[in-house]
Amino acid sequence: TNSLTMAWRLYKNLSEEQQRYEKQLIFEHPAFVKLCQQLLRDARRMTRGDLVFSLHALVNLGVPQNTLLLQTLVRVCQEKLNQLDNRCISVLATTLAGMDKDKNVSALQAGLQLLVEQRISSIRDIFILQNLMKCLGKDAPVFLKKKLEMAVLREIDGLTFPNALRMFLALAAMNYCSLPILNPCSKKIQENIHDVPFRQLILILEVCHTLQYRNVKLFSALADYVNSTAYLWDKRQIILFLSACEALGFQPTELLDIFAEKVTEDPDFLNLKNLLTVLRVYSRLNHVPRVQKHLFFEILHGCLNKCLPQISNTELLKAVYSLGILGYLPQHALDELLQKDSKDELILPDDLKEQNTMMLRCVKTCMELDSPSFTKPAFVLTENMSSLVSLNLKKAQEALIELLGDENMFLQNVRLPYRYHIDFEIRMDSDRKKVLPITATDDHPDSRVQRWLAFLFAPVSAFCLGTTHPQGKLAMKKRHLNKLGYHVILIQNKKFQEMKNEDAVEFLKRKIYSEDPSSFPEATVQDNN
Repeated sequence: TNSLTMAWRLYKNLSEEQQRYEKQLIFEHPAFVKLCQQLLRDARRMTRGDLVFSLHALVNLGVPQNTLLLQTLVRVCQEKLNQLDNRCISVLATTLAGMDKDKNVSALQAGLQLLVEQRISSIRDIFILQNLMKCLGKDAPVFLKKKLEMAVLREIDGLTFPNALRMFLALAAMNYCSLPILNPCSKKIQENIHDVPFRQLILILEVCHTLQYRNVKLFSALADYVNSTAYLWDKRQIILFLSACEALGFQPTELLDIFAEKVTEDPDFLNLKNLLTVLRVYSRLNHVPRVQKHLFFEILHGCLNKCLPQISNTELLKAVYSLGILGYLPQHALDELLQKDSKDELILPDDLKEQNTMMLRCVKTCMELDSPSFTKPAFVLTENMSSLVSLNLKKAQEALIELLGDENMFLQNVRLPYRYHIDFEIRMDSDRKKVLPITATDDHPDSRVQRWLAFLFAPVSAFCLGTTHPQGKLAMKKRHLNKLGYHVILIQNKKFQEMKNEDAVEFLKRKIYSEDPSSFPEATVQDNN
């Protein structure tokens, strides 16, 4: 057992190429063959520790699972399962996690799970608990996950920084979002942020995405750390970090600005893959750099033009769509896209068809509404889709009726050109002090209406995490409604639903009668045009 364990410890520290070479030497060595034969003969006489550590070493050295030796050791572990102490259970669980499912392995895993259920109250070592969480995985029954959670919480006061990092990975392996565990782990990570390796920063964000754990303080701490040490990181590393933030809907504003400066200073690193990632991140997070924004997008446009000979149809569509969301029209790439569309070269398999049709429609809408030649129409033809509103808008409807006194004072479920839809529409007089009845303004559309209010009640997921900053698609819709003559009022529906009825009425009153109900000003590239 000592020989095998030492061989494994030396082997795991080698490079992948060295491992292949050393593995061949080990397997062909006559002493290794004799060692395996002796192990096979003595398996049932070995101590519990020697048994599980030998199995662990052989599996990790790459001995095939279907060999008589490994199958024998698995069966002997099954026979001696009740004799294993907590440390041996942890090692065995780690070993089984790296093995393929077969009859013997599945039987041993089932027995191990039962044993863990019985022993869990006696396990005080948080490292062992983490191993068990990782190895039992997402297939563990919910009651066992809860028992493991309670066992960890008993020891949470002694949590160290390395254990906090490992705990994130253990919970991800179980696909179990435990806030009582994650919150103190997050705090410990924030306290030791300067000791987190870069790869671990990405892993933390990926785990949070897997577990749907949203902790703005943690994300801000990670972003501030990367921001303050940006000079240490390769630009490709920062792209990875920004991509992980984008998946969470989190906008690290300062880092996005710093990275934009790096792109303008040295754009040569932007190959096609990096370019598409950058476009996706900035468009989804609706981020336009504070300085040199026009130069930044011109550089991205230039890089896209260089990539046109090698870019696929789908990638071209995604790139133009991303720039369109931000209000930038890359003319050369746009011409190429429309040429492909006219030749029906953008037709794709069914699994991509719906998404690509939506992106192409958005691009064509941007071409029309974001064109410098577009002028605001005097009157927008609207259609009232239905007098019924969805349940999540019922509270808003009742608040508007209480505030304005009548359903005839507003429209609901309004369909606009370009496939846009608004939840509620209100029309006001030239002094911005009076709401006009819909029927009167329909008879004389140009008479007294000076302000058209469009209410959009959006889910929290349509905004960047922890802010009222709209993400790309919502920001594009707001921009286009502005072009059509509407003053857009964006409201996070979840927060609105949490208000008391009288507060909801007062909130809408402030929005309607304020000097500038467009509460979310945004920058677009067109500001520089």
